[in-house]
Amino acid sequence: MWHTLKYLLIGPPLPTRELEGKRLNKIRALAAFSPDALSSIAYANQEIYLGLVVAGSAGLALTMPIGVAITLLLVLVAFSYFQTIHAYPSGGGSYIVALENLGTLPGLVAGAALMIGYLLTAAVSLTAAVAAIASAFPVLWPYRVPLALLFLMIITLANLRGIRESGTLMAVPVYFFVVTYLGMLAYGALRLLIEGPGVPTLPAPPPRVPLSLGLILNAFASGCTALTGIEAISNGVPVFRPPESKNAGQTLLVMALLMGLLFVGSVGLTQEFSVVADGEETILSALAHRILGNSLAYYIIQLATMLILTVAANTSFAGFPRLTAVLAEAGFVPRQLRNLGERLVYTNGIMLLALATGLLIVLFGGDTHALVPLFAVGVFSAFTLSQAGMVVHWWRERGAGWLWKLVLNGIGALATGLTVLIVGVSKFVAGAWITIVLVPLLVVMFLRIRQYYKEVREQLSLREYPPMTKIPSAPRIVIPISGVHRGIFDAVAYARSISQDVTAVYVAIDPEQATHTRETWERWFPDVPLVIVPSPYRAVLKPLLDYLDQTDQEHNDGQLATVVVPELVPPRWWQGVFHNQTALLLKAALLYRRRRLGYQRAIIDVPYHLRSGSQPPAQAD
Repeated sequence: MWHTLKYLLIGPPLPTRELEGKRLNKIRALAAFSPDALSSIAYANQEIYLGLVVAGSAGLALTMPIGVAITLLLVLVAFSYFQTIHAYPSGGGSYIVALENLGTLPGLVAGAALMIGYLLTAAVSLTAAVAAIASAFPVLWPYRVPLALLFLMIITLANLRGIRESGTLMAVPVYFFVVTYLGMLAYGALRLLIEGPGVPTLPAPPPRVPLSLGLILNAFASGCTALTGIEAISNGVPVFRPPESKNAGQTLLVMALLMGLLFVGSVGLTQEFSVVADGEETILSALAHRILGNSLAYYIIQLATMLILTVAANTSFAGFPRLTAVLAEAGFVPRQLRNLGERLVYTNGIMLLALATGLLIVLFGGDTHALVPLFAVGVFSAFTLSQAGMVVHWWRERGAGWLWKLVLNGIGALATGLTVLIVGVSKFVAGAWITIVLVPLLVVMFLRIRQYYKEVREQLSLREYPPMTKIPSAPRIVIPISGVHRGIFDAVAYARSISQDVTAVYVAIDPEQATHTRETWERWFPDVPLVIVPSPYRAVLKPLLDYLDQTDQEHNDGQLATVVVPELVPPRWWQGVFHNQTALLLKAALLYRRRRLGYQRAIIDVPYHLRSGSQPPAQAD
């Protein structure tokens, strides 16, 4: 039943030979990698508005200048990543560039910042999607957390199905949003030319704080979230169809052009129409209301915004698993994250991102505004390290046109580095401190994990290891039993097949039961000795472990006794709660015990599968 449900949700396994066939063309790739970048206007515009509205009309008048400044930054970052795509076609983006050109620590800082950025991008996109639809249907505001989790589940399942399936699923919302939103902006610009700005629907609220440089920088820092997702294509170059770099670069330029049009267009119309949001309504919803009124077209725009924001999380699901796979290949994160799953995707990375995103949504109550300050620092730190790394790259390579490329990346590094400082200072108290603390903690974790893998390699290495010349003697066998029943017969038979020195051990809690067990044992296994170990304090594991240590010391034969564990296996997994699980606990206790007397103990598990009531009993041979 589980396999049927699994195949229904994510599809049957795919052979490795189909990996090449799972590559994306530019149409699907734009849909898979661009939703975050294109939809970021929703929360970026909202954050600019919230940052400036506290200064009243004087603050809102700066919406367009701040939007232009952010757009210029967008152009710099886009061209920087365009160069990165061609210089590093294997993917990895900021992490690879910083690692190869600046060193291990800067590379890990970039990797940690990107991981946090992807995680927060998913959470922000999904909560903003709920805010978009709740602006049109206010009755949904109390349910924003469960709705965000529902959207998260849909996106997770789509990505578990595979690259092509997720790209196809994302294509409809992405292009639906682009067409409808560009159409609305064009219609709004036409109305502005013909009718003029008209009368504002709502007056600008009175200023609560005076306009200041700090307030302007805070709004700029908030609006810089419009650039999130632009690096995703550089991380996913290998999934493009050949020629990978050319197709990825063209897709990046198209994405950046659409980002600029949507961002500048929406910011400009918001300022020209003097749009002010009412209550919990988002600023983009208020803009759509101002242009389209309360018509069906308004609800179509809100639906398109919700859909693009929902699938915007797909940018994180496209980039995060690949980034962690690259880190895992180098030994900085658990190796399981580099494994391709049955559907030729990094299943473990997808599940890790989904669980962490869900946790963030719950912890922050589905509040986009509370989440935004956390991820701008991480995103722009990665941008800065990537562009600084490209400066070093061009200096070393010195190929055709290297000087202007170096200058472009240098300007970009300075601009994004300055943005990091602005965001870090202006948003520190609001939540940026969490990212600032998390990044070095993640770097320390990366280094500790790599050190662990290094120690494991050294201990498993065959270098200078002497050849095996001594044939080990036959093992001494100890069989712990809970009683005399069919479940132990296979274990006893197996033990006797590999050794003549077999001893059964019974931990006695009830003396009368111990006597009965001995009598039954001697009737069935008269030639196998049974040792009764009393347990006056009713413990089972400790008396048994003490007995093993004692018998090993007494024999002193150059080995530890091999423990053959009989284990009952119920027909249904959930029926395990009806058993004491003593065998499982014993195996765990033996497995994680360090060596005794300089030797390692072998543990052999012999299962006895219980049948369900409808199955006929097994016939003995």
